[in-house]
Amino acid sequence: MDSARIFICVIGFTDVERHALNTVFRLSEERDLSYALWSPLTAPGVAAPLALPPVVLVDGACAEAVLYHAKPLPPGQRLIWVGNDAPAHAWRVLTRPLSWGELLHDLDSVYAAGQADSGLLDLDVTAPAELGDEDAPPETPRRALLAGLGPGERMLVMAELTRAAIIDFDEVADNETAVDRLARGAYCCGVFNLDEHQIDAWSLLQLFVQRNPHGLAMAMSDQAGPMAGWWRRRRIRGHARRAGISALVSRPPSNEELAHWFDLL
Repeated sequence: MDSARIFICVIGFTDVERHALNTVFRLSEERDLSYALWSPLTAPGVAAPLALPPVVLVDGACAEAVLYHAKPLPPGQRLIWVGNDAPAHAWRVLTRPLSWGELLHDLDSVYAAGQADSGLLDLDVTAPAELGDEDAPPETPRRALLAGLGPGERMLVMAELTRAAIIDFDEVADNETAVDRLARGAYCCGVFNLDEHQIDAWSLLQLFVQRNPHGLAMAMSDQAGPMAGWWRRRRIRGHARRAGISALVSRPPSNEELAHWFDLL
């Protein structure tokens, strides 16, 4: 298709989420269909953006969200709402933790829907299309992604992965690097520290699952251990199940826990 760019007005969101969004926007510049943050102000010498951004991405938990909940949108503009209590006119509704893969699909759908509205394209964009034969998944490289692990945990995980004949690792300590690695290649395993506040582990895990549906998505947390209490363990297990996480282990993990899962690879 011809090169196209979608401008997106972003309302609210945490610094970590905005950082991840900006990374996604930058990575999209390598595609025929790219995304850019919309702003009514520009620097001298820079062409002004569209008067009306085709997409408004709203954090339902921010103070400004009430304005987009009450007022109807101009014709041709679509609202993607993140959180609870979405308005009736929302085009898509996403929940936290954010799935960047799902968001990208919805953004691609905005362009496809615009083409359909213009009569240039007849396309159903209500759900992602299945790619390939599910009964014959592509062979996944024997490579692991380690995100936010401390020194002790890193040594344990790498030792058990090596015992399972996985000797290639990518270690990341921030969201931007993690998103970049996930965009560049496939992994048979990803290990994420949910307690590391320098990364948005939940969102990165969902992106890992999206990009590596046949890989082992492992999360580790203090909340998964016996000292966390019954309610906290139950809550984090529920979150992990909804996020598509394959394995939830305690911190620090035991060799037995890690071996049990890595032996499946």
